[in-house]
Amino acid sequence: MAEKTLKKVDIIFAEYLVSPYKILEETIKRPKNEIIQEILDSGLRGRGGAGFPTGLKWKFGASAKAEPKYIVCNADEGEPGTFKDREILTKVPRKVFLGMGICAFVTGATKGILYLRAEYNYLIPSLNNELQIFHEKAKLLGLDFNITIFSGSGAYVCGEETALIESMEGKRGEPRNKPPFPVQSGYLGKPTIVNNVETFVSASMVCRIGAVEYKKLGTEDQSGSKLFSISGDTHKAGVYELELGMKVSEFVEEFGDGDTKAVQIGGVAGVCVPRKNFEATIIGQGSSSGGSTMVFNSTRSMYNVLHNYLEFFQEESCGQCTPCRVGCQQLLKGIEAIKAGTKPAEYLNQLMKLTETMKLTAKCGLGQSVGNSFNSIVTNFREEMIY
Repeated sequence: MAEKTLKKVDIIFAEYLVSPYKILEETIKRPKNEIIQEILDSGLRGRGGAGFPTGLKWKFGASAKAEPKYIVCNADEGEPGTFKDREILTKVPRKVFLGMGICAFVTGATKGILYLRAEYNYLIPSLNNELQIFHEKAKLLGLDFNITIFSGSGAYVCGEETALIESMEGKRGEPRNKPPFPVQSGYLGKPTIVNNVETFVSASMVCRIGAVEYKKLGTEDQSGSKLFSISGDTHKAGVYELELGMKVSEFVEEFGDGDTKAVQIGGVAGVCVPRKNFEATIIGQGSSSGGSTMVFNSTRSMYNVLHNYLEFFQEESCGQCTPCRVGCQQLLKGIEAIKAGTKPAEYLNQLMKLTETMKLTAKCGLGQSVGNSFNSIVTNFREEMIY
């Protein structure tokens, strides 16, 4: 696929020429396997950060035999620097419910749950108003699918799908062992398809414009457009829809302040790209699909940035598994000791080995992803960790 340049897109928030409920009506007239194949052919990956192929998850959900089946929309959005899902739920919630409705139709689910971040509870009245309209339209179309809203409890780890399910069941938010996966045994032991807010909207876009048109945007690795929550040292902070596949240098030219030295892609669980790699790094090609993009200029201490990240990880670790619980503590204590001079600079190498162990042995994505930001910052800004 040809190299992309930065291209602003207006699809997710754009008003459809026809009602989303008309799109739902037209879509559910098609064979279910045809719709799933369309999602597969589009190359759409989950927009919450993990990047799992959406069509494949829906296909697994459709083939599950147990009933009832559940569709869960993950609106926990706990990644620091991410506020795109809030924007979607504020401006175009009906597109989210459209995507959930299509997923329910192809998988045979009858129950839906919107898992809403507790800080977004102020949206519940407007969401309930939209849900009332959705339920009326779905009933007229013969779609037996009902969505309720569940308010989360503020834990970062509940962004992980099995911890989210534990939370919905009234338990402490902790990741489950996998397998079984949620599509086999999820909420209340029943098949459960969990997708991010933006993923459901993107799936509805695919059903509206078709896989061929959708694949004209993006890269071989990740098709389509993507919402980016942009913050930090930028004059254009906010939510922007961009085509995947741009170089970081092009992103910085548009959103930097003229003195950008690093860009954190994918939130604290993502990677930090230094200035020397701006030309070589493609956003959307092997990088996180989470959407948090933080810009840092030369006035920022990357030691302080990393220290802040590690404090966050240590606080948000659920403590269930030793690699994450102890690993996050030791990483934080380690960089503090090096900065204080009580540990030699070479100790950074030991800490980087620890992150590799955490990646292999931690139970969920929280512990597994700590090394992304740690290693990219330590490797590229080593002198700031020492002096």
